Amino acid sequence: MQLTVGTGVPLLRVRPALPSPAGKFGVVNRSDGDKADANTLTGVSETALLTLYGRAHQAGHRDAIIEDPMAIRLVEAIDFDFEKFGRKGQEMALRSLAFDRAALSYLSQHPTATVVALAEGLQTSYWRLTEARPDLQFSWLTVDFQPIIDLRERLLPSSPRIGTLAQSALDYSWMDQVDTGNGVFITAEGLLMYLQPEESMGLIRECARRFPGGQMIFDLPPVLVKKFAPKGVRSSRRYRVPPMPFSLKPAELADLANTVPGIRAVHDLPMPRGRGWAFEKLFPAFWQWKPTKQYRGTYTLLEFG
Repeated sequence: MQLTVGTGVPLLRVRPALPSPAGKFGVVNRSDGDKADANTLTGVSETALLTLYGRAHQAGHRDAIIEDPMAIRLVEAIDFDFEKFGRKGQEMALRSLAFDRAALSYLSQHPTATVVALAEGLQTSYWRLTEARPDLQFSWLTVDFQPIIDLRERLLPSSPRIGTLAQSALDYSWMDQVDTGNGVFITAEGLLMYLQPEESMGLIRECARRFPGGQMIFDLPPVLVKKFAPKGVRSSRRYRVPPMPFSLKPAELADLANTVPGIRAVHDLPMPRGRGWAFEKLFPAFWQWKPTKQYRGTYTLLEFG
């Protein structure tokens, strides 16, 4: 079956819609006891499991900060030693909330737009957004490497609105598959920091050139991470997050509107409030405190002119 993203070019490798035995949030193509082996994922691709686990843990908390039943079911359906990642803090769930809010804001004005999820990993954003706004009829395009695509196609419910491309986000041919007629919203959640600076900036520039009227959202770690943890941050005794060679301060990101053709506005998005005093009060305040603002991570939304 072929899927047309937006109203234009047909995409390959799209499955026909299948019923989900566990309801609209169920995991498909899995029999009881037959878990999907994810132990072959390495490097940056393995971080898809790290972020999934953190999100699922927070969604299953008695005082959950995110509704993500699909993430919980994915963890249950995957054969992997998730505990090796160590702590399961709120950061990954809060990041997803920030991305969801930005996407819903754009889709509210462009209800039939195409969302392009670059290096989507095992994110479950499509189902959260669909649950939040079932009236919207946006299309979805996942761009990621073949092992990730295989896992998604095996475990996640299909939809005639979802397309997949098994390739690198740096292979710009994916841009030829996107119809811009109804708007384009690009997500790069947990991607740019793992690329080299010239690769990340090249991707931003090309998106700005190719998708006028669209938007792009991405996140970056504090600039000090690449200085003090050049080999990657250790999250536990058994796991080290891959190196993050790319980051920019909020002031440097704001200047993209002056230095990158096609970017008409840059928005420094706030950190969503989480659970407990630290994540509900302290960290959101720290995020906006002027003396420390240039040393924190960022959620950045670009508007293309």
